[in-house]
Amino acid sequence: MKNLLIFFFLASGFVSKAQEIKWMTMNQALEAQQKQPKKIFMDAYTEWCGPCKLLDKKTFHNKDVVAYVNKNYYPVKFNAEGTEEIHYNDFTYTNPNYNANRKGRNSQHFFANALKITGYPSMVFFDEKGNVIAPVVGYKSPKQLEIFLKMIHNDDYKKLTNAAAWQDYEKSFVSTFEE
Repeated sequence: MKNLLIFFFLASGFVSKAQEIKWMTMNQALEAQQKQPKKIFMDAYTEWCGPCKLLDKKTFHNKDVVAYVNKNYYPVKFNAEGTEEIHYNDFTYTNPNYNANRKGRNSQHFFANALKITGYPSMVFFDEKGNVIAPVVGYKSPKQLEIFLKMIHNDDYKKLTNAAAWQDYEKSFVSTFEE
C-alpha cells in the first residue's frame, strides 16, 4: 500500500523537485566568465536582513525567475558581512573586521563597500567582463525584478540615458513572469 501511495503522488505530480537558482561564489563566476562570457547577477545579502530572507523565499524560488537567471546569468550569492575572499580587478577583498562572536549586524565586507552597497538586499549586475553595471536595492517581487533582469540581459540599459527614457521603457515593458 505504501508503494502504491508513493507511486500515486509521483505520477499525479503532487511531488515535484523545487527549482533552484544555481548560486556560485563571485570568484567562480569571474572564472566562468573567462571560459564563456555572460553577465553576473549578484544577490548581496546579510544574515539578519528580513527583506533578504523574503527575497530568497518568494522571488528566488519563483519558477520564472529561476529559469531566467540560470539561463542568462552567472548567479552569485554574496554575504555582504561574511568572510569570503574575493579576487576582483587585481585586488583581494576580505572582511578583516568580521567578528564571529557578534550577533546580528557585523562588519561590512570590503567588496560590498567597494560596490557602494548601502542597503540590503542589493542585487548587483556585472557585464560580461566583470564590470559593475548597476545595483538594484531593496526587495523586489518576481515581476518587479523581471524588468531589471531583462533590461540588463538585453543591453537595453545602454539606451536609457535619462529619467524620461527609463519611464518610457518601464511603461512599454510587458511582463511575462507569474507572481
